[in-house]
Amino acid sequence: MGALLYGTPATSHELDDRVLAHLQIVIINKFRRGEAFAFQIDASSALGTGRRTLWLHPAVPVQFSFRGSRAPSINPTWVRVLMEEANSGRGLSIIPEPVQQRAAEDQALTA
Repeated sequence: MGALLYGTPATSHELDDRVLAHLQIVIINKFRRGEAFAFQIDASSALGTGRRTLWLHPAVPVQFSFRGSRAPSINPTWVRVLMEEANSGRGLSIIPEPVQQRAAEDQALTA
C-alpha cells in the first residue's frame, strides 16, 4: 500500500501501489495543464465508512509514496478511462481496472 499525500500539512490517503501509479499519471497530466479537479476517494477505515472529496489544485503540494520497490506496469486503457473521469463533471474517482487489458499484459509478461 502506497499513499497519496496532499496539502499543507499533508493528509495521507492509502492506496494500492498499482492504483497509485495510474492516478499519478492522471494527476500530473492535469496539473501540467494547470487544471484543478475533484477527486473522490473512499474514507479510511479509521474515519469510518463513506467517501471524501478532495479538490486537487496544481498549487497545492502533492506526493506519491510507493511501498513497493518495483514500478507497476501501466495499463494505457485504464489511464485513458481515469483521465475521462477526471475531465467529467463528477471528477476523478477510482474505477476498476479494465480486466481484459490487464489479463493480456499479465499473459505477455509470463510468455
